[in-house]
Amino acid sequence: MNNLEKVVFSRTLERADWPESRIARGDVVEEEAALKEEFDGEILARGGFRLAQALVAHDLVDELHLYVFPVAQGQGTSIFAGLARPRVYRLVSSTLFPSGVVRRVLPRAETGDL
Repeated sequence: MNNLEKVVFSRTLERADWPESRIARGDVVEEEAALKEEFDGEILARGGFRLAQALVAHDLVDELHLYVFPVAQGQGTSIFAGLARPRVYRLVSSTLFPSGVVRRVLPRAETGDL
């Protein structure tokens, strides 16, 4: 991971100290479009709620890796809240970890795949 190029979306960090890292401060949608032009191949996005929600809302996610934790908090906001139209994904794998966490891998599907 240290040798891979990384882009950190942040409005508060002054510098990125991890090797091969740079900071993106602009609009998430514009920055993501620029990354797709710059890089050939897969772009992995890991981050917080706001980043995930923005990428999903703007239809920039080809595959979800959702981690379901065995905790009910009774509050929170969905990364899918406020979508202009439904997004369709299909489950291709599910992994149960000893902690009870479940990872689900869901690539984007065509609406006819339901």
